[in-house]
Amino acid sequence: MTRLDRIKLDQEKLKNRYKLLIEQAYNLRQTDSAQSDISEYMAIKLLNKINRLKYLSREQQKTLV
Repeated sequence: MTRLDRIKLDQEKLKNRYKLLIEQAYNLRQTDSAQSDISEYMAIKLLNKINRLKYLSREQQKTLV
């Protein structure tokens, strides 16, 4: 498995987790606002990781070309 493949695999896992956290935050908004905020915060942290991986994959593709 190449580095680029590994980065893309990690990106997909994080995207799936991000979607679950956003959905959980939305569902909890009416019943438990504190837990909703925590889920949203965790989703934002994951989004930052996703963006860093996106940057790495872009840089990795530039070196391959």
